[in-house]
Amino acid sequence: MFSKILIANRNEIAVRIIRACKEMGIYTIAIYSEADREALHVSLADESYRIGPAKVNESYLNVNAILTVAQCSGAEAIHPGYGLLSENTEFAERCEACNIKFIGPRSDVIRRMGSKDEARMTMKNNSIPVIPGSGCITGAGMAAAQADKIGYPVMIKARAGGGGRGIRIARDRNEIIKMYGPASAEAKNAFGDGALYLEKYLSPVKHIEIQIICDDYGHTVCLGDRECSVQRKNQKLIEECPASVLSDSTRKNMMSSAVSAAQAVGYTGVGTVEFLLDGDDNYYFLEMNTRLQVEHSVTEMATGIDIVKWQIRTAAGYELGFIQQDISYLGQAIECRINAENPLDDFRPSSGEITLLHVPGGHNVRFDTAIYQNYHVPPFYDSLIGKLIVCAKTREEAMRKMRCALSELVIEGINHNGELQLNILSDDDFINGTYTTDFLVGKGYI
Repeated sequence: MFSKILIANRNEIAVRIIRACKEMGIYTIAIYSEADREALHVSLADESYRIGPAKVNESYLNVNAILTVAQCSGAEAIHPGYGLLSENTEFAERCEACNIKFIGPRSDVIRRMGSKDEARMTMKNNSIPVIPGSGCITGAGMAAAQADKIGYPVMIKARAGGGGRGIRIARDRNEIIKMYGPASAEAKNAFGDGALYLEKYLSPVKHIEIQIICDDYGHTVCLGDRECSVQRKNQKLIEECPASVLSDSTRKNMMSSAVSAAQAVGYTGVGTVEFLLDGDDNYYFLEMNTRLQVEHSVTEMATGIDIVKWQIRTAAGYELGFIQQDISYLGQAIECRINAENPLDDFRPSSGEITLLHVPGGHNVRFDTAIYQNYHVPPFYDSLIGKLIVCAKTREEAMRKMRCALSELVIEGINHNGELQLNILSDDDFINGTYTTDFLVGKGYI
């Protein structure tokens, strides 16, 4: 097992990883920007190093600085968390070259699955259903020609990265020509790669994902499925585990496809295979996230498996301590992402000092966060400040428990989306489980 791990991230995921490491007896090394000098992960880690100013490109994306700290501090491995450098092929390669274990899949696997057009072809070649679409496109004219063949509406998508960046929906030729440039620029700015591809826009659909973990000995286990259809601008707001809408046969087939996807690329570690599900129970491969997901917590609550610990163990060469038959659901879990933003003001990001904080508690209630009273939320980073997760025997009980927890959550000094989450959980379409990815727009929530 590793004796020292550097956490190349910030906020709640850095805190989550540090806690897992401490429970495993692993020494932790944190990095931070000038803006995060007072951040919780800085004080929780055994060692902490400032690596740059507030700007993310000069701190948390500064590969040279991070690797220098790792080498000088004697770190044997780097955990990238999610976002930032977690799916950066160059960073994984640099870690490998420095003989530092990157806690994630090999760099060549990240490259194959991070290139969304190549990932689509890999899935298609392995008989996994894919959405009709194109290969890599290199200009607005080519995009329009490909879209004419696919049929409108189409989605313009970034070849690299994720998190909803670089995505546009075009409903005719004029729109695709107009949108190509901004989508490419956004992708270039977010991921350093402005290449795009097209997919047929399917609607209404549900967003279902399968959590997998693979060791170095050929074992792949599905840790369950999640529904992530409540989305704003392709960013998930609420996740459920398991997905209440899946029939036993569809769940079995999707899990089989997820295992095939992982085995097709020689995957190791924790990953997520994402699918779209239409009204006729047909599912289509969307993408594979070669990292820990934000929503891993809801699967942990539903299954009792500590995903972060097992991610570290498999990276260290340990064999999985369970098989597929060992995985079962303890109940229904729901996760709400708490973002520092104002839903009443076009979701304007909110920053400032937290003057009062009260975190809900009770049986099977969990709040993953890095905020504390008098903490100053900086304006430079992602708006996620916490994840509220509950688990209960039934979905009805879980929804009731979550509504109680949201009502008890108090964060004063900044704006946040807790009230919006309460409204969503009280909506008939959510209660009935009939909501789809266009739910928030259709109901006027955004």
